[in-house]
Amino acid sequence: MPVDMDLSVLDWLLFAVAGIGTGIINTLAGSGSLITLPIFIFLCGLPAPVANGTNRIGVMVQSVVGVIGMRRSGVVDFAGSAWIIIPAVLGAALGSRIAVGIDEQAMSYTIGGLMVFMLIVLLVNPKRWIRTDSLVMSGGRRALAVPVFFLIGVYGGFIQAGVGIFLLAGLVLLSRYTLSAANGIKLVVVAAYGLPTLAIFFLQDQVHLGFGLAMAVFQSIGAWLAVRFVVRVPNADVWIHRLLIVIVAISAVLFFV
Repeated sequence: MPVDMDLSVLDWLLFAVAGIGTGIINTLAGSGSLITLPIFIFLCGLPAPVANGTNRIGVMVQSVVGVIGMRRSGVVDFAGSAWIIIPAVLGAALGSRIAVGIDEQAMSYTIGGLMVFMLIVLLVNPKRWIRTDSLVMSGGRRALAVPVFFLIGVYGGFIQAGVGIFLLAGLVLLSRYTLSAANGIKLVVVAAYGLPTLAIFFLQDQVHLGFGLAMAVFQSIGAWLAVRFVVRVPNADVWIHRLLIVIVAISAVLFFV
């Protein structure tokens, strides 16, 4: 669990901008890890498995900050979300156990392949992700939703990158939550499985504590800004969607080079 951080001033500036930006993106939508993972790998020089584990620190901390902010603002009612959280946490524990056993090249190709898939998801019918006419929230379809969220948890424990999009899809399209409610519950789910998955990576010596804590500070600032200000900006999701397309496309290429 190293803590050394040999970066230039310009590198730290990029690090801060990426952290705050992904904190905002993860709080409003998801897939911020598609930005932080390449930062950890290509800027910080971490092996892909270590970057995957290190990324969990910021994700967990920013999610907690986002949940606290949304709860205080009264934007989301978290009651009745345990049936989503529990299977996701169990799935994430399994996914993280799978991830720690994969070698560096396989991890890089896996992340690259998933980024290509996520690019397709982002490009096909983008209105599904940026629409504002969500249906009335419902806790139904639980018989199907429980295994679905377990599998999403497996994916989140394995990679994390893009899991926010899958969680939003399940919460909005399957469980019929509104988009704003889905965003809040998504943060609860990620925060809940963050600690056990981080512990697994930590015990396998696949966490760079220094970079992880530094990114967590910047991501927490981004999460706070998102809850306080950015959620009120008209068409914010449109710009986030466009940013994700660019970042995912560039990162997919880098992972296969």
